[in-house]
Amino acid sequence: MLINFDNAATTFPKPESVRAAARNAAEKLGGNSGRGGHALAMKSSAAVYSARESIAEMFGAQPENTVFTLNCTHALNMAIQGVMHGGGHLIISSMEHNSVARPAAALAAEKRISLSVAEVYPDDSRTVESFRKLMRPDTKAVVCTLASNVTGQLLPWKAIAEVCREHGVCFIADGAQACGVTDVSLSDGINILCTAGHKGLYGLSGTGLLISDGSFSIYPVIQGGTGTASKDLRQPLLLPEALESGTLNIPGIMSLKAGCEFVRRTGTDAIFRHESAVCSRFIREISDIPGIRVLRSEGASYVPIVSFTAEGIPPEELAAELSDAGYCLRAGFHCAALAHSSLGTENGTVRFSPSVFSRTQDAVSLAAVIKLIVKNKNK
Repeated sequence: MLINFDNAATTFPKPESVRAAARNAAEKLGGNSGRGGHALAMKSSAAVYSARESIAEMFGAQPENTVFTLNCTHALNMAIQGVMHGGGHLIISSMEHNSVARPAAALAAEKRISLSVAEVYPDDSRTVESFRKLMRPDTKAVVCTLASNVTGQLLPWKAIAEVCREHGVCFIADGAQACGVTDVSLSDGINILCTAGHKGLYGLSGTGLLISDGSFSIYPVIQGGTGTASKDLRQPLLLPEALESGTLNIPGIMSLKAGCEFVRRTGTDAIFRHESAVCSRFIREISDIPGIRVLRSEGASYVPIVSFTAEGIPPEELAAELSDAGYCLRAGFHCAALAHSSLGTENGTVRFSPSVFSRTQDAVSLAAVIKLIVKNKNK
């Protein structure tokens, strides 16, 4: 039996309600949403709109500003390239995932924008100040992860959002590691929230969200069929159609609706407490293993993710041995080059990330296996 402690990549197992919603969609929602007035299309359209309403309510948004995407990377690319269309100055944090860093760097390399990187510190006030100092008259947007996918460190996003508001700057938030384990809302000052559907929201793979408060226009970078204004060769500019070209993933969207409903029923506080307790126990169990370094700093707050290294053992090698023992953990750079550069983890880390279904006893047994591997390597 494989035990999944790589839930920061995608949660598994999924709740039964999520699996049932996807099955029901595949069996009964056979029409193409927004394409046609026949019974099958109308039934699918109604189901998709119901999902928009439910998810919008969860994040304090309007249904028409709730856009379904393929994943968080898709959402972030649309937000970054759409808002920065026409140029300007962009600020990102030093803990960003490559889904932010790469499109930002590409735009800067093409001289379409100017780019600055704000350093993240364990001290929230220093982090906020690092963003504030980089603000310029031509700053158009700030992109900030709400929680690092490498260490799990929570960034002070409400304070960063306030700095953006003071300067009239668009605040784009990457909620991939925060949504589902902590309360996130547009009322926090977020203008555009991008997040994954398949992580803390428990939807199927191939689902994501871009949720806007409508304050900033997003130029469509993908254009095509939307089911509206079909005679016009110009892409519609109103949400959600402007950013939803092509056929929607209806089984995925239905699974995402069910996942969000599962999270709301369970409660983000309860999920956070459970997963954090599993992390705390895991940290206690590995802290006395010689050569283990846990990447957490005093004074910082964290979502339930633990990154660690073992002296003398490459992360990929350690993760491979753990996989052989039946434990699934992510090793390497976690698609976050900027973060590892900032952390000084030149060889990457091993990442432990539980879900609401994870058991404390499995974290304890995992730690025992790590202890044995380290002991054998040090003979």
